[in-house]
Amino acid sequence: MPRLFRPGIALVLILLAASPAPAAPADPAFTACLARLQASAAKQGMPAERFAALTADLVPDPSVLGLLDAQPEFTTPIWDYLAALVDRQRVDDGRAMLVQHRDLLTQVSAQYGVDPATIVAVWGVESDYGRVFGKRPLLQSLATLSCAGRRQPFFRGELLALLALIDAGHLQPQGLVGSWAGAFGHTQFMPSTYARIAVDGDGDGRRDLVGSVPDALASTANYLARAGWRSGEPWGVEVRVPPGFVASQAGRTQRRPLSHWRGQGITLLDGSTLAVPGIVDDARSALLLPAGVTGPALLVFRNYDAIYSYNAAESYALAIATLADQLRGGSGLATAWPTDDPGLGRDGRRQLQQQLLARGHAIGEADGMIGTASRRAIQIEQRRLGWPDADGRAGQRILQALQQEAAAAPANGTR
Repeated sequence: MPRLFRPGIALVLILLAASPAPAAPADPAFTACLARLQASAAKQGMPAERFAALTADLVPDPSVLGLLDAQPEFTTPIWDYLAALVDRQRVDDGRAMLVQHRDLLTQVSAQYGVDPATIVAVWGVESDYGRVFGKRPLLQSLATLSCAGRRQPFFRGELLALLALIDAGHLQPQGLVGSWAGAFGHTQFMPSTYARIAVDGDGDGRRDLVGSVPDALASTANYLARAGWRSGEPWGVEVRVPPGFVASQAGRTQRRPLSHWRGQGITLLDGSTLAVPGIVDDARSALLLPAGVTGPALLVFRNYDAIYSYNAAESYALAIATLADQLRGGSGLATAWPTDDPGLGRDGRRQLQQQLLARGHAIGEADGMIGTASRRAIQIEQRRLGWPDADGRAGQRILQALQQEAAAAPANGTR
């Protein structure tokens, strides 16, 4: 968004630059919490002066607290979630990564038994192949979550694990950023997972998932292998459920032998008998209906659980799994989502933003990232079009409406 300067702000900036900024007022509760954390760190062998040096400039960031209950995996329609994460650009870039890192991935796959496409799919979803690590200072976020909000014990453990990694020399504290919850690096490990699972993939004696692609990809394969990945087996298969199928039978934890689902009338998409290469009849499997019986139906196996363990959300696991399928040359899910307004990938989002910019909305550049300014502009256009559900959502319906108006403009003289 373009910067707006009020009259006199330049002078204020000059004065601030010319004189030291006043120190932020101390937060007694936060200070007391850090003292307790220092005692915990000391029990793990960190000297008090080292803890003090690493936490000296920390101040709480209350903005992370509101994000505890707003994770997109649980608040975004699945067709929007997958459209954003498994789009043409991510597939094309992932295939390029498979070529660029072929030798490394061949070595890692042979060592850990996880196929290259799945490893690269995790990389693509987690950080867009190393382009997006997150912007929040890790120590600040984890210290805040350790001292306020729910799940404080969990985040205290993560903060102490991060401090230990820094103290051991695996990471440098300067510029260390990640997600609001503390995940970081190419494949977004939490610090405690990093401490347990990360490996030295490039042989330099350090486990650096921030600066080393070999370390990150080998560590991701190690994670999936330890989560129970079975080499040569699929994660799942898209299937067809019969008319009248009782949806209450579905769910990741409702495991049944493959033969059970065959007996329920479930078939492959083409109507043929349910049989899956690499999966025996007594293999435990679960049926997923992420959008109900009228949407895609997926029979998932042990490897799906390994993916799910990386980030316990069905939409996330399906993003990894379906992206990996497309990296292998597949075409994605065949069954349409039960909506008349599907989601948009980055190409479509950029096109939508271009339409908004052409209408004079100050949303910044058309980068395919739908933020607050873009959502507000979409709401304005939805209201102008007379839509009762002006929710600011970036879907195909609003894109098509604006494109149709733009195409008609030269003929009727309107915008």
